[in-house]
This record gives sequence, C-alpha cells and structure tokens, in this order.
Amino acid sequence: MNFTLLVMLLKDLVILPFQEIKLELKDETSKKIIKLASKKYSSRILVVSPLNNSKEITTSDLPQVGVVAYIKNKMELSNGNIRITLRGEKRVRIINYEAFTDEVLDALVTDIILPNYASLNEEVMKKKLKNSLNDYIESSPSISNSILKTLEDDHDLGFLTDAITTFLPLNTDKKLEYMAEVNSEKRAVKLLNDISIQIKQNELEEKIDSNVQMNLAKEQEEYYLKEKIKEIEKTLGLNNTQSEEVKKYYEKLDKLNIDSKSKEKIKLEIKKLERINSSSPEEAVLRNYLDWILNLPWNNVSKENLNSPKVLTSLNKTHYGLDNIKDKIVDYVNLKKINNELKSPVICLVGPPGVGKTTIASSIASSLNREFYKISVGGLNDSTELIGSRRTYLGALPGKIMQALRKCGTKNPVILIDEVDKMVKDYKGDPASTLLDILDTNQNKTFVDNYIEEPFDLSQVFFILTANDVNLIPDTLLDRLEVINLASYTVFEKMDIAKKYLLPSIDEEFKLSKKVSIKDDVLMSLINDYTKEAGVRNLARVLKLLVTKIITSKNAKYQITKNDLDKYLQNENITLENTEIKEVGVVNALAVTNLGGTILRVEASIYPGSDDVIVTGSLGDTLKESIKVAISYIKEKGYLDSELLNNKTLHIHMRDTATKKEGPSCGVSIITVILSRILNIKISEKIAMTGEVTLKGDILRVGGLKEKLIAAYNTGISVVYIPKDNASDLKSIPKEVLDNLKIKLVSNYQTIYEDLFQK
Repeated sequence: MNFTLLVMLLKDLVILPFQEIKLELKDETSKKIIKLASKKYSSRILVVSPLNNSKEITTSDLPQVGVVAYIKNKMELSNGNIRITLRGEKRVRIINYEAFTDEVLDALVTDIILPNYASLNEEVMKKKLKNSLNDYIESSPSISNSILKTLEDDHDLGFLTDAITTFLPLNTDKKLEYMAEVNSEKRAVKLLNDISIQIKQNELEEKIDSNVQMNLAKEQEEYYLKEKIKEIEKTLGLNNTQSEEVKKYYEKLDKLNIDSKSKEKIKLEIKKLERINSSSPEEAVLRNYLDWILNLPWNNVSKENLNSPKVLTSLNKTHYGLDNIKDKIVDYVNLKKINNELKSPVICLVGPPGVGKTTIASSIASSLNREFYKISVGGLNDSTELIGSRRTYLGALPGKIMQALRKCGTKNPVILIDEVDKMVKDYKGDPASTLLDILDTNQNKTFVDNYIEEPFDLSQVFFILTANDVNLIPDTLLDRLEVINLASYTVFEKMDIAKKYLLPSIDEEFKLSKKVSIKDDVLMSLINDYTKEAGVRNLARVLKLLVTKIITSKNAKYQITKNDLDKYLQNENITLENTEIKEVGVVNALAVTNLGGTILRVEASIYPGSDDVIVTGSLGDTLKESIKVAISYIKEKGYLDSELLNNKTLHIHMRDTATKKEGPSCGVSIITVILSRILNIKISEKIAMTGEVTLKGDILRVGGLKEKLIAAYNTGISVVYIPKDNASDLKSIPKEVLDNLKIKLVSNYQTIYEDLFQK
C-alpha cells in the first residue's frame, strides 16, 4: 500500500523499528514537520539518515529505505524548542521524495512485503542470537544485561535483530546498514558476525587493561626505589640529584635574557622533567618542548650590513632591473643607519611567475647579511601550520614561523611568505587573519605560538610576501602590506638578463673553462620562438638545455647557433597565434592575467534571430555587464540605424575559452568589435585597446597598464588606445616600449569612433 509522509532528516543518528529516542528540536523546519505531522499525518513521520553528511544534501543523498516513527510525546519548552519522543514502527520502501513546501520534504512510500521464513530456521537463528548476546554480556562486567529481560518474551526474528542492533555499540554507518536491510535473516547473520567481533574486542581490552595494571605497579615500584636512592645520596652528601641533561637545560636557561615570567615558566617545566619517571610517556613530550623553547634564538641577532652602496651592488649582481624593490631596500638601509630601532617594512612583491620575486627576496637577505627562510602558503587552509598546535595534541609541533627562527638561529632573518594570494579560508581556519598578528609590527612583539606558549619578539624579522594576483589577497591583509609590482620583461630586457646573468651562471654551474656565447639575432629568435612567458624562468631552462646538448656533443667553440635551436629544441618550438585580422568583427583587447599581460582577441557576429545577445568565452559578471553597457551606448549614440539590430542575434566571443575572464577594462574593445561587425569595417591587427566605458562614452582608468603595453610591444602591436587618466602611468613604462608604440590617450569613445570608423 502506498502512502505519503513528511520526512525528517537525522544526521549521525539512526532510529530502528521498536526503538525509542528523545530529541530536542531547535530549528524551525523540524518544528514545522512535527506540528504538520501531528495535525495531518496521525503523528507519524518518515525518519531517514542521509548517506552524505555534507552541508548541502540533495535527494540523491537520501536512502531508499526509511523508518516510520510515531510521535509518542511532544512538549514545547520555555526556550522555544520542542522536546519529542519518537518510537520506530516499521521499515518502508521510499518510491520518491517530493517538496511539500520550500522547506519541508515529503515522500511517497510503500510497505515492504517480507518473505516467508522457515519457522525452523527462524527459531535456530533466534536461539543463536540470544546465546551470542549472553556471551557478549559476560565478556565484559561493565556491560548492562537489561536487554535480556526485554527479550524473555517470544518475539519474531525481526524484533529480535532490531532490539539487539539498538543495544550494541555500533557506529552510525553500521546501523545504517542494518536499517537498510529489510531481510531479518540477513540481519541476523550480520549480527552474529558483529557480536563475535565485539566479544573479541572485549577480550583484547581486558588483556590490555591487565597489562597496564601490571606495568603501572612496576612503575610505582621503580619510582619508590628511585626516590629511596635520592634520599640515600642526599644523606651521604652526594650532589647527583640532577641528570646531566637536566643540568644542561638549567645552564641554557641561565644564559637566556628573557622575560622573568617566561623564565620561571620554563624553570617549572625543567623541574617537572626532573621529577617525572623516565618511562612515562609525558617525559618525551616535556623533553621535546624544552629542546624547542631553549633552542630558539631569544637573544641571537645577525649583524646587519648597513652599507647602502654595497647592498645595491650585491642586488645588481644577481638581478637585472627591479629598480622599485632595490630602491626600497636602499632607502631602508639609509634610514636604519639613522635610527637603529627602525622596523623593517612588510613588503609584498606582486607579479607574474618567473620575474624574480622569490630570488630577489633571497638576494635581499644576502645583501643585508641576514639569514633567509622560505615559507610557502599556497593552498594553506590550516592556521595551526603558522602558529603551531597545542602541546596536548599527539605529535604537536611549533608553527612554521618558530621553525624558521630556530633553523635560522637568529631573531632577525628575512622570512619569505610565498603565494599569499593562494591561501584558502575554510572550516579549519583563516590563515590570512593569522598572518595579520604575525606581520603587524605593533602586535608581533609579543607573538605567541600555540606550542611554545611564551611571547616571542618578531618585530626584528624582515617579512617579504609574494603573490601573482593582488586582487586575491584578502583586503584586511593587503592593508598591512607595501605592495611593489614587478612587471613582465620586454624581449630586450630578457636579452640583457640572458647575457649578463643566465649564461654566466650556467658557465659557473658547469665550471666551463670557456664561456658559452650566443649572438643577438639567435638569442632574439630563442626568446620569440621558443619561450612565451612574462619572466625568464623558461628561458633559463631552455638555455641550460642548449648548453648541455652543446657540451655533450663536444662542440669546442661553445657557440650557440641558429642551427642548434632547430636541432635541439624541436619539441620546444611555440606555435604563436596568427595575429593577422582578415575579416570584420575582430578586435585586439589588452588584458592582464596571473602570467602577465596578454592580447585578448574579441570577436562579434550577427545573424537573423530574436533580439538576443549571446556571450561566450568563460566571461565573468563584470564583462557581461560591460557588453550590456556597450550595446546601450551604441544605441543611444546613434552610431547605427536602430533597425539593424531588430530581429538579430548578436554573439560576442572572447578566445581562449578555457581561461576565466573578468575585469573592468574591455568596454572600448566590445563597442569597437560590435561597430566593426555591423558597419563592415575591418580593424587593423596592429591596433589594440584597453579601457572601460560608461553609458555616456567616458573611458575610465584601468590597472595593469605596464603589463598590457609590454604585451602589446612583444606581440608586434603598433597603435594602442588607453584611457587619458592613465597618462601618469606612462612614466613607469620601459623606454623601448614607448619608442615603438604609438599611444593614443582618449577620454571619450567618440575619439576612437572618429579614428576608426569615420576616415
């Protein structure tokens, strides 16, 4: 027989037929279910336990077998909660789940027709179950035998299996298996197996308890004898009450110049170690803690190099360009000579991969004569990785900051915190908020690691952070940082880096008697045809590969030629996208990704349809809104006959669909590509543009201009339209880029329209 019941979901709790449970309901949905069931469903509900305990549960996570439960008792409490008693009645099979309301779920269910069991088999099973249950109860004196009275009467096998399942200490997953199994004989077979496992566990626990008692008695005897020996030594005047290890701990503590409270706390820990039995598990925990806290660099400070010319020379020796970060370090050194108490700036280096963020941090440490340590937080979601875990946890250790200080051996190292834009916030914690306490020079004087438990002064640490995308750094953390942008390199900068840094470092690494050489035209070909990156990491890899091949081929001249590129780098060749625009409705837009600047090809097509706009290319909400603004602007401005868009479908597409695209800088490109397609005017492949447009055609300032212009330059673009408000940013653009690009500053789209469509 089919019938409908309201559904109540019980997470981590299973009710079986003939079982009673008491619940206190707090959420409004559960209260609503109980009230509706009492009025319309004869106080009966369908109780199911989800197969998946995630926060969002769908009907696919719900079982196909549930238990009908009767609301035996209901009481409304003064705090607004409802206390109920449910009694399981029978299993039913669920046909399908349906939404009763937006919040309440109901289900169409049907009775389960059970097979006819052979009476002899059933009686044998019942007897075996009762005997096994007796053995289980006898296996441990702490187990209650109250169930035996319940099972004295003659019950069927179904009742017997459900009652025993309720009584046994089984986990939720196991009980779900028993709830889902409708065949009582199969349940009985499973129960016999589970009861035998429980009996073996009880026997094992009893054996372990017995061994523990014996060991405890032995430890107490050893403790008594050791204390007696101490008293004898004291009586004889032998001053040997401390082990050599404990003495060393006291000696280290005496040398530490730390706060008196912290010193007293450490002294108490040493005394505790002195008294504790050597075979106690706590002894190893105490010893590990003392090794950590006494070996931290409480007083050790590296003597810093404050000679600014030498610092700059050291930085120039290892890195090309990067003048903004070098100037920052030189300024810091000059100010530190005036005020030795000056705190180090908290710098965040932002830029695409391969531009030298990590290596410049290491060079800064070397130039300042400080120790260096790198901490990678990419993908980190557990705050305890940074601030340690409590000593009460098994395998507890200090966080990465304390580990860095101990390894460096000084309290003023340079610590690089890499990939801060890739940290993850979830239920385990928020590493970004933890970093605030670590980096803030006003707070980190008394930084407390969860494991160390005593305040440590981090104010002398020089923290440097790195990120690929500044927009992914949490705002609260970003507010504490001095952001320095490291832009992509031009091809000429890459050539200088290769000749002045990469090839000499390869010569030194391979210990070559003669230097490897490469002509400018060959190097230019290598950069353009075999590498495609914002930085020089891949260029360094390819150069090393070439040198390796040349050396192993016994080339005596160590000269890299064009033939070597074709011979050894066949698999490295990059097929660059054809930048030629052969038709209308295609425009080059300038964009910035985590890998640096790029040329984004925007396309438009129009065909008979139903006044619809289609957008493709993995576009975000901001870009979709830019398209709407562009269409509205075109219509209002009257650039087109309004009839042209009637009964037409407009399709806007941005190439490289696999890459997610978002950002407010593509408005001018979208307007241009629509006009190009409808007016049937081709836009030259040598033209690119960037800028967001308002409904009135005003062009707004954009970010990442340096990256965009370098990308335009490297791709062979000759004319670039940029917002007039970005004029001040041109000061930071490399000279060779400015010399080779015709940059047009525009404040309103009308200027672009007149340039491209009214010639």
